[in-house]
Amino acid sequence: MSILSLKDVSYTYKSRYQTVQAVKNASYSFQQGKVYAIVGKSGSGKTTVLSLLAGLDLPSDGQVVYNGTPTGKMDRDKYRREDVAVIYQAYNLFPLLTALENVMYPLELKGVKAKEAKAKAAEMIESVGLTEEVFKRYPAMLSGGEQQRIAIARALAAQPKVILADEPTGNLDTENGANIVNILKSLAHEKNCCVIIVTHDLAIAEQADVVLRMQDGEMATA
Repeated sequence: MSILSLKDVSYTYKSRYQTVQAVKNASYSFQQGKVYAIVGKSGSGKTTVLSLLAGLDLPSDGQVVYNGTPTGKMDRDKYRREDVAVIYQAYNLFPLLTALENVMYPLELKGVKAKEAKAKAAEMIESVGLTEEVFKRYPAMLSGGEQQRIAIARALAAQPKVILADEPTGNLDTENGANIVNILKSLAHEKNCCVIIVTHDLAIAEQADVVLRMQDGEMATA
């Protein structure tokens, strides 16, 4: 059974000077326990699809449906806080918080007490292959690979059922990129998450369970 679906989804950007249909009648159902890669050239619509899946915007037409409920009929802030997590190429860590505090942040938003949040954050950091040596370090003191692992640990802290990753290895070298992909695969296959990766890297796509290709706003199974 699918956990997240696109149902005849279209999205149109409108500006003073032009109208661009970024996504055209996209339909697909995503399941837990699998890694999906959405590939395509720049401007093909793949990042727009990710934003719609994350509830950052609503489709111009059609519906994005999570567990039977369209995102247009739910509290989308709560959806992103509790059910779906987004991992970005640029990491998006808070520069004035330590690694541990960054991972604690979504837990504290949910009202988890500090002691419990700290213990859970430590567990999440260790689950992505880092040790307590990084707990008190600020993002600027971490390597790119370490920062992306902290970003993943922060995403995992809220125990989301869906993980959306936007070019998660784009700023990393080959070894660190491979490590991040392996972490995302284990989250799907061992933790039963639905992992959706937007990427232009075909080497990453080859490791996905399902590859979807975006071209001129249209989606098809590769």
